[in-house]
Amino acid sequence: MRCGLCLAVCPTYRELQIEPAGPRGRVALIRAVAEGRLSVTKNLAQYIYGCLNCLACVSVCPPGVRTDELVSGTKVQINRELPPPFLRKLALQNISPFPKRLELSLLPFYLYQQTSLQRVVHRLKVMDAFSERWRDLEYLLPSLPRKPMREQLKEVVPAKEVRKHRVGYFLGCAQDLIFTSTALATVAVLTENSCEVVIPKEQRCCGMPHAGYGEIEQAKKLARHNINVFTSAGVEVIVTDCATCGCLTKGYHTLLKDDPDYAESALAFSRKVRDIAEFLSQDINLRQDFGEVKGRATYHDPCHLARGQNVVLEPRRLLNLIPGLELVEMKEPDWCCGGAGTYLLSHYDLSTKILDRKMANIAATNADFIATGCPACQLQLRLGAKRAGLKAQVLRPIELLNRAYQIAHLRHTSRA
Repeated sequence: MRCGLCLAVCPTYRELQIEPAGPRGRVALIRAVAEGRLSVTKNLAQYIYGCLNCLACVSVCPPGVRTDELVSGTKVQINRELPPPFLRKLALQNISPFPKRLELSLLPFYLYQQTSLQRVVHRLKVMDAFSERWRDLEYLLPSLPRKPMREQLKEVVPAKEVRKHRVGYFLGCAQDLIFTSTALATVAVLTENSCEVVIPKEQRCCGMPHAGYGEIEQAKKLARHNINVFTSAGVEVIVTDCATCGCLTKGYHTLLKDDPDYAESALAFSRKVRDIAEFLSQDINLRQDFGEVKGRATYHDPCHLARGQNVVLEPRRLLNLIPGLELVEMKEPDWCCGGAGTYLLSHYDLSTKILDRKMANIAATNADFIATGCPACQLQLRLGAKRAGLKAQVLRPIELLNRAYQIAHLRHTSRA
């Protein structure tokens, strides 16, 4: 069946309008390789790696063709036949699997910010001499913390009142090293709701960057490690506030289904994983003593959360609980923002075209807050707001929820 229904929802095809840049074309290329009619070349790799893995095609395919799985499998074959770029191999094999090395890799960027060099660069308008691509990439760098979250947070954070739940927190690389405010908000909201939060120091990257680039064996190693760590922690549920981490960790049982030593434990692990919005809106009796957060908010559905985990209503339910916050739906809320991990680095022109479409829809809402459940989307939308001249704050729903709790606490304190 080659109906082409997928072409209408594919962001890369909608922008490029060429068959190999769409799901139907990619599947045809993959089939040709599998049947020996086409060799693995750099040109083929370009089209395969051009896929955003947004799952939009999978969601509308009548016969249920799993284009995402076909693309992932072909990336493994490409890696076998075409040596991957040195820097990518270094990052995926020798840096990202090891938290301390990953932390050290960000040190130059931290020093750039903390030594006043960045302020000098901006004051002298040095970036004006560079192309728009380099200006955007420089802006993409958020303010980095002095210490990663795994060093700032205790391994076990007690519930504020009576403990009702023992929750494992899958911190994720982005929250550990970049979006520390999200991690703090997640822990604060969980402890506010009678949860003892366990944050194992030995946890590592979920493995999604590796799976996304065809480094499946490395992704499996990380999965086994994380399963061991959280199994030893003895938690009832494993909560994540990152759409990407949640999508892969919920799929550890698929990743390790042929591993006789881990198939069973991987299934048990995956069944425990919950997105923070799922957990708060479905699994516990959420405390609703909120302060007022005035403003308009719009919500962008991350691909790995909406289509990857079918978590769509839950973040909106949480946002609608906050007094004073008006949730305004944008057009095409689940249209990919073009972030897709490192897609902006590898496909800048295409990524920004997809982003500009998203930002036009966001601008029409006149929102004060742009909420999303994915760190990659958050970075991309932050850049998009700057490109579109919007002053809206880009943050996660959990941060708005925590803000509402903090305002309520201040209100109670002032009355006392």
